[in-house]
Amino acid sequence: MSERLSLELPDTVMRSARAVASQTNRQIEAVVIEWLERATTTIPVDQLPDDQVLALRDQQMSEAEQHELSDLLEQQREGALTSTGRQRLDALLHTYRIGMVRKAQALNVAVERGLQPPLQN
Repeated sequence: MSERLSLELPDTVMRSARAVASQTNRQIEAVVIEWLERATTTIPVDQLPDDQVLALRDQQMSEAEQHELSDLLEQQREGALTSTGRQRLDALLHTYRIGMVRKAQALNVAVERGLQPPLQN
């Protein structure tokens, strides 16, 4: 679920967002949303309410991001990755890694809070 929000952003933020959007061939809104999503990862998982811990535990990259990541990795294997593609691949891999760490933390918190049983080996 998502909600619409109008913001007035400082010029410095807009310049940076425009530059990143241009370099990565994305819409400026997508860049700003990605930045906001990254900012929310700074909240320690153990301070989140139960519903957010469970949502984080179950979170996955969007299908579009998964597809883009696969395409960029294939271009890298073939030696056809451009510098812009390299930057985007680095950003997606960074997002993926942070997401995996946060998911693991959320799983741990969910078990500690009794929201789910421990995983069995």
